[in-house]
Amino acid sequence: MIKQAVMEDAQTAALLALQLWPNHTLEEFSEEMAQLINAENATIFLAYEDEEAVGFAQCQLRTDYVEGTHSSPVGYLEGLFVKEQYRQKGFAKLLIERCEHWAKHKGCIEFASDCEMQNLESLAVHLKLGFVEANRIICFTKEL
Repeated sequence: MIKQAVMEDAQTAALLALQLWPNHTLEEFSEEMAQLINAENATIFLAYEDEEAVGFAQCQLRTDYVEGTHSSPVGYLEGLFVKEQYRQKGFAKLLIERCEHWAKHKGCIEFASDCEMQNLESLAVHLKLGFVEANRIICFTKEL
């Protein structure tokens, strides 16, 4: 079952997000998830098996330039996570379908995402979910 998160789900979403992005705290993510749940241009979907939350997807609208797209706003997958023991069971696909439907309802005609170049697992998942690679970039920084 896939459900759109409501305020009572903020901590559940935060616990899942912490598994995807472990360099944060539960407190940080709980606050961030609550903000996203309340935002007009963002949402969180949760995947459940029985009563257990097994995955989440975070998506939002981007109005700035999105690599490889030609419209605005663009629905954007900001994060996708499914617990390891529940992978290969269709949860990611269901989560993405709900994100895409949400983006269409918000007026989007395109949906996009990204992953780091060395994250081959994420690349494979994106391709399996119907995404097409648009470009590869290398980012640079310099301290002043």
